Amino acid sequence: MTRYQYETSPRKLEPDFIPNRTSKRKYEEERKLKEKIKREAQEKANQKRAVLKLKKKVVAYIGIIFAMLLVISYRNSLITENFNKVKSLKDELAVLQKENQQTEVSIESNLNLNKIEEEAKSKFGMQKLTNDQKIYINLPKKDYVQSSTDSVKTEEQGNWFTNIIDKIKGN
Repeated sequence: MTRYQYETSPRKLEPDFIPNRTSKRKYEEERKLKEKIKREAQEKANQKRAVLKLKKKVVAYIGIIFAMLLVISYRNSLITENFNKVKSLKDELAVLQKENQQTEVSIESNLNLNKIEEEAKSKFGMQKLTNDQKIYINLPKKDYVQSSTDSVKTEEQGNWFTNIIDKIKGN
């Protein structure tokens, strides 16, 4: 059965099947159940994302802590290495100071005046001074320092032309 309608506005189509109240309630319950299941699925997904974020943070913190411990360990190894260098240098310094003291003692023992006198007599034929070889000089207690203002003459230099004329006049 076809009906023609000659008006300008189209007619509203009504469904052939009108659900009764029980089916409407059922439909609403199913829709609510579906929404509830959908919400629970979203909550589970959100929880999984939160757990994943937490795991990422824990891994990042563990990595940072590991890097910090590695840096501290490296720094401590450098400190230990430098400490060992300082210790070896101090030991070397102590050895050198001991050798220096021994050398000074040997030099002082070789500087004995009797030894020097014997070597001077044997190698160079030197002898001690006698009283006849000594000459005493008396010096007056006059000050031998001359002041610089008494003996210094100042000469004025003129220009080159006056110097030539002065030389001609001098001849």
